[in-house]
Parts: sequence; structure tokens; C-alpha cells
Amino acid sequence: MIVDSIKLENFRNYQSLKLKFDQGTNIFYGDNAQGKTNILESVYVCGTTKSHRSSKDREMIQFDQEESHIRMKIIRGGSPVKIDMHLKKNKTKGIAINGVPIRKASELFGVANFVFFSPEDLNIIKNGPGERRRFVDMELCQLSKVYMHNLANYNKIVNQRNKLLKEISFRPDFMDTLDIWDMQMVEYGKKVIEERKVFISRLNEIMREIHGRLSGSREEILVTYDANVQAEEFEEILKRNRDRDLKFKVSLIGPHRDDICFQIKNVDIRKFGSQGQQRTAALSLKLSEIELVKQELGDTPILLLDDVLSELDSHRQGYLLDSIHDIQTLITCTGLDDFVENRFQINKVFHVVDGKVFE
Repeated sequence: MIVDSIKLENFRNYQSLKLKFDQGTNIFYGDNAQGKTNILESVYVCGTTKSHRSSKDREMIQFDQEESHIRMKIIRGGSPVKIDMHLKKNKTKGIAINGVPIRKASELFGVANFVFFSPEDLNIIKNGPGERRRFVDMELCQLSKVYMHNLANYNKIVNQRNKLLKEISFRPDFMDTLDIWDMQMVEYGKKVIEERKVFISRLNEIMREIHGRLSGSREEILVTYDANVQAEEFEEILKRNRDRDLKFKVSLIGPHRDDICFQIKNVDIRKFGSQGQQRTAALSLKLSEIELVKQELGDTPILLLDDVLSELDSHRQGYLLDSIHDIQTLITCTGLDDFVENRFQINKVFHVVDGKVFE
């Protein structure tokens, strides 16, 4: 799987841009704040509908424009696939695959698979559980449309239930409808929990091996699913906590409060690990994401590396570069020294200066 080309109109600081990529390593170098990350963001948005920055559509459109276009061509299984994305400031985005409009943005998931790695991801271990849940959900949604369907329904139900919990204090007669939402919440929540459990079990196997190599076999990592509630107990515990939910007017039980735990020698490294341990674990996590896609789909994902090398020491730099030689990679950086020192093969270089790209 590779990205062949992309065309941007009114996206971030690019009024108009056309790029054709090499199937190997593509490097975008230049000073900071020139627009390098915006290129990687456009590729990721066009393939997943979401920005890695959690930006809203309107924030990605040029300031004085009402809409933006991203047109991307990927090659999958030897066949070309064209994705057209139309971002609008005050309306839902429009998406077409091979010229055919799709009704739901979720239909785009699985058409292409991307792994995005930025300096912020090096903090995924020590940051809050929301980031780790987002990692699991983004990867599972790319791998499984069934999971994506179950998660979307679950999140919708939780939002509706939270609205109802707030309304009941003013309208006690709405209490009777709470059972209906609880039943649906449990139905979809159980499926989300079971699929996450399987995913994290597989992730643990892959990550343990990668982390062992990365740490020189000095440390063995254990990844566990810190579920807020077990699937078989969800219905009972939700009922038992109903009064508390009504008091706080929010759903306090369910997989929307899950977490993942990373342990080395029975120590939770999120709380007690060194920065080096946390960064090594984060790098192992991202490399495991690549391997998972390979195993699950029998194809390689497209890797987007946003100025990550500058945040890693030479050992981790070398390991990362050795691990990605066989997949298409788009890399941003401020200079080429790290690649030269690691004798890394570069297939195509783009120099980015003030929103202009020179080959």
C-alpha cells in the first residue's frame, strides 16, 4: 500500500500544491513553521477523515476561504484508488472514493492504513487515558469496520444517556426511558470491551518482542487492558451505579473510561517509569502498530513521521530507521544529518520553504 500523489487547495498554508511521492522514503526538510507537518496532516486527514492534531475542519481551511480540497491517489494491491475530500467551514465534509460520494465518513476507514508518529506520541505512555483509548480506537477502526460500527453506536448512546441524566433532574418522568438507553449501552459496550481485549492481547505479544530488541533484552514489557468494567458484569454494575450517575449527571461506568497499563518488572511505568523507559515504550508501541497492520491485512501501512528523529537518541533513531526500510514513509525534519549518519536510504527529498515545496 502506498500513497502515489496528493493535490491540495486552500489547505492550511497551501493555496495550491501537487506532489508525487516515491514508494520508498520521502523526506520533507526545512526550518520550523514552514508547512512540513501540514503535508503529513493532509495525507492523514484524507485517509482517515481525522487530523492527528484533533483539529476541526474549519481550522484546516485557509483563513480567508470557505472550503478546502484534498485529492489523494493511493495504490492498494496494485490497483489505484482516488479519494476526494471536500472540507467546508460550516457544513459536514464531503468525501468521494473513485468519484462515488460516500454517505458516511466511516466508510473511508480501511481503504488505506496509516501510522502517524509525532513527538507528542512519545508522551502517550505518561499522558491521560484518553490518549491511549484514542490510539486503540483509531487502530481498531482502521482494521475492523465491525468495531468502528460498535464504537460509533456506543459513543452515541453514552452521549444520549448523559443528556438524559441531566434532563431527569428537571423532568423526573423521563426516568422510565433510562432502562432503554442502559440496555443499548450494555449491548454495544460489551462488544467494544471484547474487541479491545483481543486487540490488546495481540498488541502485548508483538510489543513485548519489539521492546525486548529495543532495550537490548534488558527489560520485558507487559501491556494489559485496564478495563473500567468487565463485559459480563457491565449490566449489573451499571444498574448498581445508577444513583451515582444521576447524582453527577454523567455515565461513570463503561469502556469510555478504559485504559491500557504498561509494566516493567511489575512497575507501572506511566507513574513510576523513567522518561527513557516511557519513550522506549512509546516507540515500541508505534512499531507494534505497524506490525499489527502487516499481520492483520497482509499489507504494509503508510508511515508518517513528523520530526520524531530529533526527539530520539542515536540508538533509538537507528532502530526506528532499520525497522521501516520496507514500507513507504513520509518524514519531516529540519535537516538531513540524522539520515546521513545512519546511512539511511533516501528515495526522494522535498525542501519546504514558506509554504512552497521544491524537489
